[in-house]
Parts: sequence; C-alpha cells; structure tokens
Amino acid sequence: MPPQHFLDLSEFEGATLRNILNSAKAMKGARAGQSRGARELHAPLNGKIVALIFQRPSTRTRVSFEVGIRQLGGETLLVSASDMQIGRGETIADTARVLSRFVDAIMIRAQHHDDLLELAQHATVPVINGLTDKSHPCQIMADILTLEEHVGPLAEQTIAWVGDGNNVATSFVHAVTRMGGKLRLACPQSLGVSPSVLQWARVNGADITVTSSAEVAVNGASCVVTDAWVSMHDRDAANRHNLLKPFQVNAALMKRAARDAIFMHCLPAHRGEEVTAEVMDGPQSVVFDEAENRLHAQKAILLHCFGLK
Repeated sequence: MPPQHFLDLSEFEGATLRNILNSAKAMKGARAGQSRGARELHAPLNGKIVALIFQRPSTRTRVSFEVGIRQLGGETLLVSASDMQIGRGETIADTARVLSRFVDAIMIRAQHHDDLLELAQHATVPVINGLTDKSHPCQIMADILTLEEHVGPLAEQTIAWVGDGNNVATSFVHAVTRMGGKLRLACPQSLGVSPSVLQWARVNGADITVTSSAEVAVNGASCVVTDAWVSMHDRDAANRHNLLKPFQVNAALMKRAARDAIFMHCLPAHRGEEVTAEVMDGPQSVVFDEAENRLHAQKAILLHCFGLK
C-alpha cells in the first residue's frame, strides 16, 4: 500500500480534513485536562522516528513538530540542508529512497514545491509538507482550528485575506474549496494568488472573491488574515513594500470587519509593515493561539499519515 502523504489540502476530501481537525481538537482538549503523568501514557508513535528536513530556517514549524512527535511518543531526526548531500549533487529521489530505509516518516520545509513532490514520489514512508514556496497546508489546518475555536465553523465564516497572495493564501483557497466558507482575497494585481489555483477552486464550487481593495475584502468579515510582505525567497523588497502599503492591517481596517472578528497571522510578523502593533497586541488578535495550534494540528496530521487515531 502506498504511503499516506500530506502534501496539499487540495488532495483531500473535506470529510478527511474534518476528521483530522476533530482529532486535533480532541487531543488538545484531552491534554489540557490531564496531568503530566497521564499525558505520557498515550504514545501512538512509540518506536517511530520522523526525519525533519529544513531547506529554510524555521521556528514554529521546527519546534511544533519536534514537541508534537515527542508528545506522541516518537523521536525526531533533524536534518538541515547543509548536512545533506542534495546540495553536492545527490538527487532528491535518491535521498528519498535512502531516508525511507532509516525513518518512518519525513517532514520537509522545502525551498521549491517540486522538491516536495519528487521526495514524496520516491519515498516509501509518509511525507508531510512543512512549507514550500507554493503552499503551507499545516499552517492552514492550525488556522482553521483557531478560527473555529473563536468564531465558529469554517463553513459559516467569511475570511478576508489581505496582502500578498502567497503560499499561505493558496492553502486557504484549497481549504475553503474543500471545506466551505467564503474567502475574499485582497491582493495587488501582480501579487495575487495563481490564476490556475483560482480556476481550480471555482471549478470545484468555491465561494471566492478577488479584489484589489482591502476595505472591500474586510467589510463584515469574521476573520482577517495577513502575512509578511517579504518572504525568505523574495528579492524585490522595496517594490513589494510599495505595492503592499495599501494592504496594511491596522485599527481602521479592522473596524470594517464584524464586531467579533479575529485577526490571524502565521508569524513571524513585521510590526508596522503588514500589521500594526495595535492590531497584533489588541483584543481581536489570536496569533499566539494560532501558533500553539500548529502543535495540535500537526499531531493529528501525523496520526493520519500513520493510519492511527
């Protein structure tokens, strides 16, 4: 039987994603209600080793996966790009074949989405997408968990994405397409979500609005989301800042959202750029709940990949 990868939300039925989220909610609730001694009794990954490959720097992805795997009873093997032979001529396919002989699963934070796909094609163990230049599905599972904790079921919400139509925005498109809800994308025309991704979403019945106005997107929304204007792979910082200035999330913009709307950001945030400190530290911000929920969502993803509950 082929391994159960977790590469993109677009590859799953909504019911499967819902089961993963339900698992995350259950584990988060159980852990909150147990003593530390009791927590260690549930170790479904006992004897499992998960390789964590980082071609990009990471804080939340690395820490949340390491802690989550250990909480589930497994062990981690951290591998940075500088430690591997890929940069010295070994193919990703060969790396996948070799690692599959040693470990039980692989999580990769990759420079390029094609690297992820090649790794998964040749690995005989589950591969998890910890971020690529095209998508960030683990983050969005945590975001949905956070959204539903604070404002209710995704299918009943209107989400406003404001800023760069990047990898995280793409995974939001995938999520809404598979699980319901309304998504409004406010991006500069040259920094929008890929037209092919939007076409796929519309063919599959997604309720998605594309606009060049942050105010139009945020009006009445139950959740406002943004991300950094300049990512690690972006080289045109000055131009991007100029294009994205009208899309800053500030107090005036948040006032256009629903009264009980929340603000989310996958972090790290650049205060004073894509979001003001007033919003980041304000009562509508749930960014640190969102960061914590990476842990719970990824534990559920791991169990799914291993066929466990």
